[in-house]
Amino acid sequence: MALRDRRDNKEPEERIIEISAQMQGTLSFKDPVNLKIDGNFTGTLDTKGTLTIGSQATVEAHIHGENIVIAGKVKGDCIAKKMLVLMPTAVLTGNISTPKLNIVEGAIFQGRCQMLEEFLDIEEVSKYLEIDQPTILELANAGKIPASRNGDSWIFERNRIDQWAASGKVK
Repeated sequence: MALRDRRDNKEPEERIIEISAQMQGTLSFKDPVNLKIDGNFTGTLDTKGTLTIGSQATVEAHIHGENIVIAGKVKGDCIAKKMLVLMPTAVLTGNISTPKLNIVEGAIFQGRCQMLEEFLDIEEVSKYLEIDQPTILELANAGKIPASRNGDSWIFERNRIDQWAASGKVK
């Protein structure tokens, strides 16, 4: 694994992490980074920024991120908050949820695709609705707020949250 910082006088600091080894576990980032995986990875990926799965990579994971670019082999569900791109060498077996999808000719995709609006996590919904996180979690677990399971956590579709809030169900 290599960590490189690129500094440019015109742009803010860019964090790039490249993984060219075999790894398993959970990788979770609270701050935006550009993560590139060129090796084998098994587990869970929860990223902010851009996640790139290189053409030589083999990944078996549940993936949640902002921008995801896949050029290698991925087995698992992918949730992209902003955009998902499948490059010509990509082989994806799993379900996709993203508001923007680009499948380049040659890519192979086996699964279901759901084109949704912007996704929010519990922290973002809490700030958006100005309701504390434990209450949001309680509402989600009770099925009283529109939410979907994402592994051990919840995701929320912004337009469904807006409709729910407009209906007067927010207390």
